[in-house]
Amino acid sequence: MRTKKYFFLSVIVLSFSLNAQKLTYGNPSEINMDSLFIHQKVDSIITDAIQKQAFPGAQILVAKKHKIIFHKAYGFHTYDSIQKVELNDLYDIASVTKILGPLPAIMKLYDEGKIDLDVPFSKYWKPWQGRSDKKNITLREILAHQAGLNPYIVFLSEVLKKDKSLKSRFVKKISKNRFTSQAYDNIFVKDRFKNKMYRQINRSKVSDVKKYRYSGLTFLLYPKIISEITSQKYTDYLQEYFYKPMGANTLGFTPKNKNFTNKIVPTEIDSLFRKDLTKNWVHDENAALMGGISGNAGLFGSALDLAKMMQMYANYGYYDYKQYISKSTLKEFTKIQYPENDNRRGLGFDKPLIGNDTLPINKAYPAPEVSPESFGHAGFTGTFVWADPTNDLVFIFLSNRVYPSRTHRNIYNLNVRPKVQQVFYQAMNKTKE
Repeated sequence: MRTKKYFFLSVIVLSFSLNAQKLTYGNPSEINMDSLFIHQKVDSIITDAIQKQAFPGAQILVAKKHKIIFHKAYGFHTYDSIQKVELNDLYDIASVTKILGPLPAIMKLYDEGKIDLDVPFSKYWKPWQGRSDKKNITLREILAHQAGLNPYIVFLSEVLKKDKSLKSRFVKKISKNRFTSQAYDNIFVKDRFKNKMYRQINRSKVSDVKKYRYSGLTFLLYPKIISEITSQKYTDYLQEYFYKPMGANTLGFTPKNKNFTNKIVPTEIDSLFRKDLTKNWVHDENAALMGGISGNAGLFGSALDLAKMMQMYANYGYYDYKQYISKSTLKEFTKIQYPENDNRRGLGFDKPLIGNDTLPINKAYPAPEVSPESFGHAGFTGTFVWADPTNDLVFIFLSNRVYPSRTHRNIYNLNVRPKVQQVFYQAMNKTKE
Protein backbone atom coordinates (compact mmCIF):
# COMPACT_ATOMS: atom_id res chain seq x y z
CA MET A 1 0.00 0.00 0.00
CA ARG A 2 2.86 2.29 0.94
CA THR A 3 4.69 1.51 -2.33
CA LYS A 4 1.56 2.32 -4.34
CA LYS A 5 1.19 5.63 -2.48
CA TYR A 6 4.77 6.65 -3.29
CA PHE A 7 4.31 5.55 -6.90
CA PHE A 8 1.30 7.82 -7.37
CA LEU A 9 3.11 10.65 -5.60
CA SER A 10 6.06 10.24 -7.98
CA VAL A 11 3.72 10.31 -10.98
CA ILE A 12 2.14 13.55 -9.72
CA VAL A 13 5.58 15.15 -9.15
CA LEU A 14 6.78 14.02 -12.60
CA SER A 15 3.60 15.34 -14.23
CA PHE A 16 3.98 18.69 -12.45
CA SER A 17 7.62 18.87 -13.56
CA LEU A 18 6.68 18.20 -17.19
CA ASN A 19 3.96 20.81 -17.03
CA ALA A 20 6.52 23.44 -16.01
CA GLN A 21 7.44 23.58 -19.70
CA LYS A 22 10.66 25.43 -19.01
CA LEU A 23 13.60 25.36 -21.41
CA THR A 24 16.46 23.03 -20.50
CA TYR A 25 19.48 21.92 -22.51
CA GLY A 26 19.44 18.51 -24.14
CA ASN A 27 20.74 16.54 -27.10
CA PRO A 28 18.91 15.77 -30.36
CA SER A 29 19.37 12.06 -29.70
CA GLU A 30 17.24 12.37 -26.53
CA ILE A 31 14.24 13.05 -28.75
CA ASN A 32 15.27 10.71 -31.57
CA MET A 33 16.74 13.38 -33.85
CA ASP A 34 19.98 12.78 -35.76
CA SER A 35 22.56 15.20 -34.32
CA LEU A 36 25.16 14.53 -37.02
CA PHE A 37 22.61 15.19 -39.79
CA ILE A 38 21.57 18.49 -38.18
CA HIS A 39 25.10 19.80 -37.61
CA GLN A 40 26.36 18.86 -41.07
CA LYS A 41 23.38 20.44 -42.85
CA VAL A 42 23.27 23.65 -40.80
CA ASP A 43 27.06 24.10 -40.88
CA SER A 44 27.01 23.78 -44.68
CA ILE A 45 24.22 26.34 -45.17
CA ILE A 46 25.71 28.92 -42.78
CA THR A 47 29.31 28.50 -44.01
CA ASP A 48 28.14 29.08 -47.58
CA ALA A 49 26.12 32.13 -46.50
CA ILE A 50 29.10 33.69 -44.69
CA GLN A 51 31.38 33.04 -47.68
CA LYS A 52 28.83 34.80 -49.91
CA GLN A 53 28.59 37.70 -47.43
CA ALA A 54 24.98 37.21 -46.46
CA PHE A 55 26.27 38.18 -42.99
CA PRO A 56 29.64 38.09 -41.19
CA GLY A 57 28.30 35.82 -38.45
CA ALA A 58 25.16 34.23 -37.10
CA GLN A 59 23.72 32.35 -34.18
CA ILE A 60 21.04 29.65 -34.17
CA LEU A 61 19.09 28.21 -31.25
CA VAL A 62 16.46 25.50 -31.63
CA ALA A 63 14.34 23.97 -28.89
CA LYS A 64 12.27 20.83 -29.36
CA LYS A 65 9.96 19.52 -26.63
CA HIS A 66 11.33 22.23 -24.31
CA LYS A 67 14.90 21.01 -24.78
CA ILE A 68 17.49 23.24 -26.43
CA ILE A 69 18.89 20.68 -28.85
CA PHE A 70 20.96 23.08 -30.94
CA HIS A 71 22.69 26.32 -29.98
CA LYS A 72 25.62 27.29 -32.10
CA ALA A 73 27.50 30.45 -33.09
CA TYR A 74 29.18 31.02 -36.45
CA GLY A 75 31.60 33.56 -37.85
CA PHE A 76 32.48 36.99 -36.54
CA HIS A 77 30.85 40.31 -35.67
CA THR A 78 32.40 41.92 -38.77
CA TYR A 79 34.34 40.75 -41.82
CA ASP A 80 37.68 41.66 -40.24
CA SER A 81 37.41 38.37 -38.30
CA ILE A 82 38.45 39.90 -34.97
CA GLN A 83 35.48 39.36 -32.63
CA LYS A 84 33.99 35.89 -32.79
CA VAL A 85 30.25 35.45 -32.37
CA GLU A 86 29.59 34.09 -28.87
CA LEU A 87 26.50 32.28 -27.58
CA ASN A 88 25.62 35.06 -25.13
CA ASP A 89 26.04 37.97 -27.56
CA LEU A 90 23.27 40.55 -27.71
CA TYR A 91 21.57 41.41 -30.99
CA ASP A 92 19.48 44.32 -32.20
CA ILE A 93 16.38 42.30 -33.11
CA ALA A 94 14.72 45.09 -35.17
CA SER A 95 11.06 44.30 -36.02
CA VAL A 96 11.06 41.18 -33.86
CA THR A 97 10.57 43.89 -31.19
CA LYS A 98 6.96 44.13 -32.35
CA ILE A 99 6.01 40.70 -31.02
CA LEU A 100 8.26 40.73 -27.93
CA GLY A 101 7.74 44.36 -26.86
CA PRO A 102 4.30 45.91 -27.29
CA LEU A 103 2.46 42.73 -28.30
CA PRO A 104 2.74 40.79 -25.01
CA ALA A 105 1.57 43.94 -23.20
CA ILE A 106 -1.38 44.32 -25.57
CA MET A 107 -2.32 40.66 -25.11
CA LYS A 108 -2.20 40.95 -21.33
CA LEU A 109 -4.35 44.09 -21.44
CA TYR A 110 -6.76 42.27 -23.74
CA ASP A 111 -6.91 39.44 -21.19
CA GLU A 112 -7.79 41.98 -18.52
CA GLY A 113 -10.55 43.57 -20.60
CA LYS A 114 -8.66 46.85 -20.86
CA ILE A 115 -8.29 46.64 -24.64
CA ASP A 116 -10.91 45.61 -27.20
CA LEU A 117 -9.83 44.47 -30.65
CA ASP A 118 -13.02 45.46 -32.39
CA VAL A 119 -13.75 48.97 -31.18
CA PRO A 120 -12.19 51.92 -33.03
CA PHE A 121 -8.49 52.33 -32.26
CA SER A 122 -9.30 56.01 -31.75
CA LYS A 123 -10.68 55.02 -28.33
CA TYR A 124 -7.05 54.47 -27.27
CA TRP A 125 -5.38 57.01 -29.56
CA LYS A 126 -7.57 60.09 -29.19
CA PRO A 127 -6.10 62.21 -32.05
CA TRP A 128 -7.66 59.77 -34.54
CA GLN A 129 -11.16 60.63 -33.35
CA GLY A 130 -10.96 63.75 -35.50
CA ARG A 131 -9.57 62.00 -38.57
CA SER A 132 -12.35 60.83 -40.87
CA ASP A 133 -10.13 58.23 -42.57
CA LYS A 134 -8.92 56.75 -39.27
CA LYS A 135 -11.58 57.19 -36.60
CA ASN A 136 -13.32 53.86 -37.31
CA ILE A 137 -10.28 51.64 -37.92
CA THR A 138 -10.13 48.84 -35.35
CA LEU A 139 -7.10 47.47 -33.51
CA ARG A 140 -7.79 44.07 -35.10
CA GLU A 141 -7.45 45.57 -38.59
CA ILE A 142 -4.27 47.39 -37.58
CA LEU A 143 -2.55 44.42 -35.93
CA ALA A 144 -3.41 42.21 -38.93
CA HIS A 145 -2.04 44.87 -41.33
CA GLN A 146 -5.46 45.10 -42.92
CA ALA A 147 -6.16 48.78 -42.19
CA GLY A 148 -4.62 50.38 -45.28
CA LEU A 149 -2.11 52.42 -43.26
CA ASN A 150 1.13 53.72 -44.76
CA PRO A 151 3.95 51.21 -44.33
CA TYR A 152 6.59 53.64 -43.03
CA ILE A 153 7.47 57.30 -42.63
CA VAL A 154 11.14 58.34 -42.88
CA PHE A 155 11.32 60.70 -39.92
CA LEU A 156 15.08 61.03 -40.35
CA SER A 157 14.42 63.44 -43.23
CA GLU A 158 12.98 65.87 -40.67
CA VAL A 159 16.28 66.22 -38.81
CA LEU A 160 18.62 66.39 -41.82
CA LYS A 161 19.45 69.54 -43.78
CA LYS A 162 19.89 69.44 -47.55
CA ASP A 163 23.64 68.98 -47.08
CA LYS A 164 22.82 66.01 -44.77
CA SER A 165 24.06 67.76 -41.64
CA LEU A 166 21.81 67.59 -38.56
CA LYS A 167 19.37 70.39 -37.75
CA SER A 168 20.41 71.88 -34.42
CA ARG A 169 16.85 72.76 -33.48
CA PHE A 170 16.08 69.04 -33.31
CA VAL A 171 19.44 67.44 -32.44
CA LYS A 172 22.28 68.37 -30.08
CA LYS A 173 25.68 66.77 -29.47
CA ILE A 174 25.30 66.91 -25.70
CA SER A 175 22.39 66.33 -23.36
CA LYS A 176 20.83 69.54 -22.14
CA ASN A 177 17.45 70.92 -21.12
CA ARG A 178 14.74 69.64 -23.50
CA PHE A 179 17.31 67.43 -25.29
CA THR A 180 17.53 64.32 -23.12
CA SER A 181 16.32 61.67 -25.59
CA GLN A 182 19.47 59.87 -26.70
CA ALA A 183 19.65 58.36 -30.19
CA TYR A 184 23.36 57.55 -30.22
CA ASP A 185 26.69 58.56 -28.70
CA ASN A 186 26.71 62.38 -28.93
CA ILE A 187 23.25 62.54 -30.55
CA PHE A 188 20.45 63.86 -28.34
CA VAL A 189 17.04 64.46 -29.86
CA LYS A 190 14.63 67.15 -28.72
CA ASP A 191 12.24 65.54 -26.26
CA ARG A 192 9.20 66.94 -28.04
CA PHE A 193 10.28 65.54 -31.41
CA LYS A 194 8.08 62.56 -30.58
CA ASN A 195 5.07 64.84 -30.83
CA LYS A 196 6.13 65.80 -34.36
CA MET A 197 6.32 62.11 -35.23
CA TYR A 198 2.87 61.50 -33.74
CA ARG A 199 1.38 64.38 -35.75
CA GLN A 200 2.77 63.03 -39.01
CA ILE A 201 1.37 59.58 -38.25
CA ASN A 202 -2.00 61.17 -37.47
CA ARG A 203 -1.96 63.01 -40.82
CA SER A 204 -0.68 60.07 -42.88
CA LYS A 205 -2.85 58.78 -45.72
CA VAL A 206 -5.01 55.68 -45.45
CA SER A 207 -5.80 53.53 -48.47
CA ASP A 208 -9.45 53.09 -49.39
CA VAL A 209 -8.67 49.50 -50.37
CA LYS A 210 -8.67 47.22 -47.35
CA LYS A 211 -6.17 44.50 -48.14
CA TYR A 212 -2.92 43.22 -46.70
CA ARG A 213 -0.43 46.05 -46.44
CA TYR A 214 2.32 45.79 -43.85
CA SER A 215 2.62 48.90 -41.68
CA GLY A 216 4.76 49.60 -38.65
CA LEU A 217 3.42 53.09 -37.93
CA THR A 218 1.13 52.30 -34.99
CA PHE A 219 3.94 50.39 -33.28
CA LEU A 220 5.48 53.82 -32.67
CA LEU A 221 2.31 54.71 -30.75
CA TYR A 222 1.86 51.59 -28.61
CA PRO A 223 4.42 52.46 -25.90
CA LYS A 224 2.55 55.67 -25.09
CA ILE A 225 -0.84 53.89 -25.18
CA ILE A 226 0.41 51.07 -22.95
CA SER A 227 1.81 53.60 -20.47
CA GLU A 228 -1.46 55.53 -20.39
CA ILE A 229 -3.57 52.40 -19.79
CA THR A 230 -1.26 50.85 -17.17
CA SER A 231 -0.01 54.07 -15.51
CA GLN A 232 3.49 52.59 -15.83
CA LYS A 233 6.44 53.25 -18.06
CA TYR A 234 6.30 50.93 -21.06
CA THR A 235 9.75 49.50 -20.31
CA ASP A 236 8.95 48.98 -16.61
CA TYR A 237 5.72 47.18 -17.48
CA LEU A 238 7.52 44.73 -19.79
CA GLN A 239 10.23 44.07 -17.22
CA GLU A 240 7.79 43.55 -14.35
CA TYR A 241 5.28 41.28 -16.07
CA PHE A 242 7.38 39.40 -18.61
CA TYR A 243 11.16 39.66 -18.81
CA LYS A 244 12.14 39.54 -15.11
CA PRO A 245 9.81 36.74 -13.97
CA MET A 246 10.84 34.72 -17.03
CA GLY A 247 14.53 35.22 -16.30
CA ALA A 248 15.03 36.94 -19.66
CA ASN A 249 17.55 39.32 -18.14
CA THR A 250 19.14 40.60 -21.35
CA LEU A 251 15.85 41.60 -23.01
CA GLY A 252 15.38 45.34 -23.02
CA PHE A 253 16.05 48.67 -24.69
CA THR A 254 19.11 50.98 -24.77
CA PRO A 255 21.67 48.30 -23.77
CA LYS A 256 24.52 50.85 -23.84
CA ASN A 257 23.08 52.26 -20.62
CA LYS A 258 23.16 48.87 -18.87
CA ASN A 259 26.14 47.09 -17.37
CA PHE A 260 26.04 43.99 -19.55
CA THR A 261 29.20 41.93 -19.83
CA ASN A 262 27.75 40.45 -23.04
CA LYS A 263 29.16 41.72 -26.31
CA ILE A 264 26.67 43.57 -28.53
CA VAL A 265 26.82 42.69 -32.22
CA PRO A 266 27.11 45.81 -34.45
CA THR A 267 24.77 46.52 -37.34
CA GLU A 268 25.34 48.98 -40.20
CA ILE A 269 28.11 51.42 -41.01
CA ASP A 270 25.91 54.53 -41.10
CA SER A 271 27.30 57.32 -43.27
CA LEU A 272 24.15 59.46 -43.08
CA PHE A 273 22.93 59.92 -39.50
CA ARG A 274 25.38 58.49 -36.95
CA LYS A 275 28.43 58.56 -39.25
CA ASP A 276 29.80 55.55 -37.44
CA LEU A 277 29.49 51.78 -37.14
CA THR A 278 26.14 51.49 -35.36
CA LYS A 279 26.77 49.49 -32.22
CA ASN A 280 25.16 49.40 -28.76
CA TRP A 281 22.30 51.56 -30.04
CA VAL A 282 19.27 50.70 -32.14
CA HIS A 283 19.75 50.54 -35.91
CA ASP A 284 16.23 51.62 -36.91
CA GLU A 285 16.24 55.42 -37.33
CA ASN A 286 12.63 55.95 -36.25
CA ALA A 287 13.21 54.05 -33.01
CA ALA A 288 16.46 55.95 -32.53
CA LEU A 289 14.66 59.29 -32.82
CA MET A 290 12.35 58.11 -30.03
CA GLY A 291 15.36 57.62 -27.78
CA GLY A 292 15.79 53.95 -28.64
CA ILE A 293 12.56 52.95 -26.90
CA SER A 294 9.77 52.11 -29.30
CA GLY A 295 7.33 49.41 -30.32
CA ASN A 296 8.56 48.98 -33.87
CA ALA A 297 12.23 48.30 -33.02
CA GLY A 298 14.80 48.91 -30.30
CA LEU A 299 14.72 45.66 -28.33
CA PHE A 300 18.00 43.84 -27.77
CA GLY A 301 18.51 40.37 -26.35
CA SER A 302 20.39 37.09 -26.38
CA ALA A 303 19.24 34.00 -28.26
CA LEU A 304 18.43 32.22 -25.01
CA ASP A 305 16.21 35.02 -23.71
CA LEU A 306 14.40 35.31 -27.04
CA ALA A 307 13.82 31.56 -26.89
CA LYS A 308 12.24 31.87 -23.43
CA MET A 309 9.65 34.32 -24.75
CA MET A 310 8.99 32.25 -27.85
CA GLN A 311 8.68 29.04 -25.79
CA MET A 312 6.11 30.82 -23.61
CA TYR A 313 4.19 31.62 -26.79
CA ALA A 314 4.57 28.04 -28.06
CA ASN A 315 3.13 26.89 -24.71
CA TYR A 316 0.18 29.23 -25.33
CA GLY A 317 1.14 31.64 -22.58
CA TYR A 318 2.61 29.24 -20.03
CA TYR A 319 6.24 29.06 -18.90
CA ASP A 320 7.95 27.76 -15.77
CA TYR A 321 4.78 27.23 -13.70
CA LYS A 322 3.34 30.62 -14.63
CA GLN A 323 0.55 31.62 -17.05
CA TYR A 324 1.60 34.94 -18.54
CA ILE A 325 -1.15 35.25 -21.14
CA SER A 326 -4.30 33.15 -21.41
CA LYS A 327 -4.37 30.29 -23.90
CA SER A 328 -7.52 31.65 -25.56
CA THR A 329 -5.87 35.05 -26.14
CA LEU A 330 -2.77 33.53 -27.71
CA LYS A 331 -4.94 31.28 -29.89
CA GLU A 332 -6.82 34.37 -31.09
CA PHE A 333 -3.71 36.46 -31.76
CA THR A 334 -1.87 33.66 -33.57
CA LYS A 335 -4.60 32.67 -36.00
CA ILE A 336 -5.00 34.10 -39.50
CA GLN A 337 -7.49 36.98 -39.28
CA TYR A 338 -8.40 37.73 -42.91
CA PRO A 339 -7.73 34.61 -45.01
CA GLU A 340 -10.48 35.62 -47.44
CA ASN A 341 -8.31 38.63 -48.38
CA ASP A 342 -5.24 36.44 -48.95
CA ASN A 343 -3.78 37.98 -45.79
CA ARG A 344 -1.68 35.44 -43.89
CA ARG A 345 -1.15 37.59 -40.79
CA GLY A 346 -2.29 36.98 -37.24
CA LEU A 347 -2.60 39.85 -34.77
CA GLY A 348 0.91 41.27 -34.67
CA PHE A 349 2.35 37.84 -35.45
CA ASP A 350 3.50 36.75 -38.87
CA LYS A 351 2.20 33.42 -40.17
CA PRO A 352 3.21 30.97 -42.92
CA LEU A 353 2.11 31.78 -46.44
CA ILE A 354 -1.37 30.45 -47.15
CA GLY A 355 -0.77 27.08 -48.82
CA ASN A 356 2.85 27.15 -47.62
CA ASP A 357 3.04 23.37 -47.26
CA THR A 358 2.51 22.94 -51.00
CA LEU A 359 5.41 25.22 -52.00
CA PRO A 360 9.05 24.35 -52.72
CA ILE A 361 11.62 25.75 -50.29
CA ASN A 362 12.63 28.57 -52.66
CA LYS A 363 9.06 29.94 -52.67
CA ALA A 364 7.88 29.03 -49.18
CA TYR A 365 7.82 31.29 -46.11
CA PRO A 366 9.11 30.13 -43.79
CA ALA A 367 10.06 26.43 -44.26
CA PRO A 368 7.20 24.56 -45.96
CA GLU A 369 7.12 21.96 -43.16
CA VAL A 370 6.02 24.36 -40.41
CA SER A 371 2.48 23.83 -39.15
CA PRO A 372 -0.36 26.23 -40.06
CA GLU A 373 -0.61 27.00 -36.32
CA SER A 374 2.98 28.29 -36.22
CA PHE A 375 3.89 31.98 -36.00
CA GLY A 376 6.76 34.39 -35.50
CA HIS A 377 8.38 37.47 -37.02
CA ALA A 378 11.45 38.60 -38.94
CA GLY A 379 13.68 41.61 -38.31
CA PHE A 380 15.36 43.95 -40.82
CA THR A 381 18.79 43.46 -39.25
CA GLY A 382 18.74 39.74 -40.13
CA THR A 383 16.88 38.26 -37.18
CA PHE A 384 14.06 35.72 -37.21
CA VAL A 385 12.06 33.92 -34.52
CA TRP A 386 9.39 31.26 -34.98
CA ALA A 387 7.26 29.10 -32.67
CA ASP A 388 5.46 25.94 -33.77
CA PRO A 389 3.13 24.69 -31.02
CA THR A 390 1.97 21.70 -33.07
CA ASN A 391 5.51 20.38 -33.44
CA ASP A 392 6.66 21.86 -30.10
CA LEU A 393 9.58 23.56 -31.81
CA VAL A 394 11.11 27.02 -31.27
CA PHE A 395 13.53 28.43 -33.85
CA ILE A 396 15.77 31.46 -33.23
CA PHE A 397 18.04 32.86 -35.95
CA LEU A 398 20.22 35.89 -35.23
CA SER A 399 22.52 37.70 -37.64
CA ASN A 400 23.63 41.20 -38.60
CA ARG A 401 22.99 40.94 -42.32
CA VAL A 402 22.96 44.79 -42.57
CA TYR A 403 26.73 44.86 -41.98
CA PRO A 404 28.40 46.70 -43.57
CA SER A 405 25.34 47.97 -45.42
CA ARG A 406 21.63 47.23 -45.72
CA THR A 407 22.22 46.71 -49.43
CA HIS A 408 23.56 43.23 -48.56
CA ARG A 409 20.59 41.01 -49.39
CA ASN A 410 22.06 37.55 -49.80
CA ILE A 411 20.27 36.39 -46.67
CA TYR A 412 17.14 36.67 -48.83
CA ASN A 413 18.69 35.67 -52.17
CA LEU A 414 20.09 32.47 -50.65
CA ASN A 415 16.91 31.87 -48.62
CA VAL A 416 19.11 31.14 -45.62
CA ARG A 417 16.63 31.21 -42.73
CA PRO A 418 13.93 28.93 -44.21
CA LYS A 419 16.63 26.47 -45.34
CA VAL A 420 18.14 26.26 -41.87
CA GLN A 421 14.71 25.96 -40.27
CA GLN A 422 13.81 23.16 -42.68
CA VAL A 423 16.76 21.05 -41.50
CA PHE A 424 15.15 20.51 -38.10
CA TYR A 425 11.86 19.37 -39.63
CA GLN A 426 13.76 17.02 -41.92
CA ALA A 427 15.55 15.64 -38.86
CA MET A 428 12.18 15.05 -37.21
CA ASN A 429 10.86 13.29 -40.29
CA LYS A 430 13.93 11.04 -40.53
CA THR A 431 12.97 9.48 -37.19
CA LYS A 432 9.53 8.61 -38.60
CA GLU A 433 10.92 6.74 -41.60
